[in-house]
Amino acid sequence: MKDRVREAMFNLLGPAVEGKHALDLFAGTGALGLEALSRGARRATFIEQHGPTAAVLRENVAQLEVAQQCEVVTGNVFLWYRRGPDLGTDPWLVFCSPPYDFYVTRPAEMRALLTGLIDGAPPQSLFAVESDDRFDFGQLPDAGAWDVRVYAPAVVGVYCRRASGA
Repeated sequence: MKDRVREAMFNLLGPAVEGKHALDLFAGTGALGLEALSRGARRATFIEQHGPTAAVLRENVAQLEVAQQCEVVTGNVFLWYRRGPDLGTDPWLVFCSPPYDFYVTRPAEMRALLTGLIDGAPPQSLFAVESDDRFDFGQLPDAGAWDVRVYAPAVVGVYCRRASGA
C-alpha cells in the first residue's frame, strides 16, 4: 500500500482505531498493523506467507518494542482463517491488502475470507480493504454500507460491522 493511500485510509478510520485488535492480513512488513498500534489499537495480529518478509516484520515489531502486543503468523492467510483462529472479543480492525491479482485469480477465496470475517467479527469491528478496480465491493455483505474511495490505481473500502450484524 502506498503511503498516500495508507494516510487517506487512516484519515477515514480516525479515532475508531483505538482499542481495536488489528488484523493485518497479507501483512508484508506490517506497516498497517504497526500504524494502528501507534494510533491506539490494543494489539495486532499479522499474517504473512513469505518467510523472509515475515522475518523483517518480526524485526520491525522488535525495533518498535511492541512485541507484547503482537503476534506474527508466518503462513497462508486463507489456511490461517480456515483453522478458525481465536481472536478474542475486542472489536477488530481488519486490514486486507492482498496482491490485487487475488481478486481475479482467487475470487471465491477472497469473498469467502472477507464474508466469513465480517460475519464472525465482534460488533463495532472495522474493515479496510484495498483492491483495484477489478474488485466489486457490491459482492460483500451489507454492500451499501461500504465507504469506497478511489486512489488510483488503488480502491479502498471501509466498513463498520454494527451490533445487528450488518
